[in-house]
Amino acid sequence: MAPPEIEVKKRRTRSDYVFHQVYRTRWLDNDMYAHLNNTIYAQLFDSIINTYLIDNCGMDPFSSSSSSPPSSSPSSTGDKLSQVAIMVNSYCDYFASVSFPDVLELGLRVNKLGSSSVTYEVGVFKEGDAAVKVVGGYTHVFCARDTMRPTGTGMEERA
Repeated sequence: MAPPEIEVKKRRTRSDYVFHQVYRTRWLDNDMYAHLNNTIYAQLFDSIINTYLIDNCGMDPFSSSSSSPPSSSPSSTGDKLSQVAIMVNSYCDYFASVSFPDVLELGLRVNKLGSSSVTYEVGVFKEGDAAVKVVGGYTHVFCARDTMRPTGTGMEERA
């Protein structure tokens, strides 16, 4: 018998998620077993989470004019442009496979909002099928761009 938290995830529906995105699978997404390779799910999670942050939370990953490493001076502002999201944890629970040429419907929700971190959950559904196929996600810690240290500010605007 699966642990209770896995059983809860298996019962997820599209309505459990507040932001949605469609993904059309590609032939190259399949692995040698004719289903989506596990690495593709990480890409899907990254895409929906960052799309949400860019479109709805004012994040601009391309705002830095420099690609140099962080300096040792502290950030003077707590605005969104001075922050960067660092992934510190990821997970993926598989319940059924999908493959090319399936069209996937991704759902995003926030499971935990901390003072400098957010834990996201993504549900993966096959178009036309109510059952969730995969539930996964990751945790971002928001850090000052110049110090790469957690900011502890600005999370209330991301909720």
